[in-house]
Amino acid sequence: MPSGLSGYATNPVVALRQATQAAQEARDLARISREPDLARSMAVFRAAVDKAPDIRTALRDPRVLAVLGTALGLPEAASQTGLATRVLLADTNDKRSLPYRLSDTRWLAMAKTLNLAKNGIDGLRDPKLQETLLNGLKNSRRMEQLDAQNAGLGNALAFIQKASQAKNSIDVLGDTILRRVVTGALNLPLEIAVQSVSAQARAVDTRFDIAKLQNPREVQKLAERYLMNLALNNTGFGPNGGNFRLGAFRINV
Repeated sequence: MPSGLSGYATNPVVALRQATQAAQEARDLARISREPDLARSMAVFRAAVDKAPDIRTALRDPRVLAVLGTALGLPEAASQTGLATRVLLADTNDKRSLPYRLSDTRWLAMAKTLNLAKNGIDGLRDPKLQETLLNGLKNSRRMEQLDAQNAGLGNALAFIQKASQAKNSIDVLGDTILRRVVTGALNLPLEIAVQSVSAQARAVDTRFDIAKLQNPREVQKLAERYLMNLALNNTGFGPNGGNFRLGAFRINV
């Protein structure tokens, strides 16, 4: 178990229910706030954006992109400097711009949050944005630690937090976390990724009504189903046969 992470059940479904409780979240984030490397990351970020003469220079710094990407749910941004610069400086009011043309919808969400085409370097220097980024880093660290304790637990919690943003199956497929949890919960094979987006969307739609993602109870059920399927697969029990006892929950498959 990661240092400092305590009080969680080993049963992933029970642990997820614990993680969604406000009191548990507050305890976790308070502990993470005391981790010195988060403060160092933000200090480096502030120094870099204060030193940068313009927004393009700031975005070429992988330390800046590492904080932006991790805090805003797209950690891969740090290794994609050229793409990140083009996306984050695009006009998000223009639906023909690059962020709208990318299949990964996290880029568009990130561009809209930062609005650097308008705010420029001053946007990254804004104390309110920096506070938002710090909170995002804390939340990301919590997800990582939950995943380290129970495989998929952080993904399931992140799914619960953002599922209502998806209005259709294309939205689900365009977001890494939503895609992973929904396809895992529905037992869709990994090979589905080689199919066209429309074919993948049909596969999702025939198994699940995406409108249910607006219902917190349905979202919780789907997240728990994802964890149970993941636990079954990790123990060598496939989705097509056998019984497995997951703590107090008996799963018939």
